[in-house]
Parts: sequence; structure tokens; C-alpha cells
Amino acid sequence: MAIADVAVIPIGTEGPSVSSYVADIQKILKRYEEDGTIRYQLTPMNTIIEGELSVVLQVIQEIHESPFSKGIDRVATSIRIDDRRDKPSTMEKKMQSVKERLK
Repeated sequence: MAIADVAVIPIGTEGPSVSSYVADIQKILKRYEEDGTIRYQLTPMNTIIEGELSVVLQVIQEIHESPFSKGIDRVATSIRIDDRRDKPSTMEKKMQSVKERLK
């Protein structure tokens, strides 16, 4: 199971707000989540996506393309992937591991 940290940055927007682009991306992610292929979590600075690596990469490509459909000519996407294969890993398990060490 892969966990990816993704930030899609449309370049050349009319103003400083990008919330409409983020909302469009969240709609795409929701569609994948509803069919059970990924789980995701929106944060103030990025989105965390969890699923099989091949699906996560497919989703990343689709969300990267999203701002282009609104007339943006340039998009920068930052991706960081944690692909652990020695044992099952989830967003919650990673957080719980840290919380246990803080006790």
C-alpha cells in the first residue's frame, strides 16, 4: 500500500486563491474513494492519497491534468511517495506509531 503526499499548483491564475482548483481535485479524489480504490485526506497544504501504487499514480496524473481543463497553461505538481512493502501501512497506522512513542 502506497501513501502519497501530493500538491498540485496551478501557475498563472488570475489571483492568489487556488481553492476552486483544489475543490475540483477533491471531486476527482472523492470519485476514486467512492469506488474503494483509494483513501485520501485534504490538509491545508496538500492532499494525502493512500492506495495501490499503480492506482495512486493514475490518480495523481488525473489531478495534475485537472487545472489544464480550466484554462491554466502551466501546472507544477509535487509528489512524495511512501511505498512500504514489508508490512501493511495506512495513514492511521503511521500516526498511531508516532502517538505511541509520545506517551
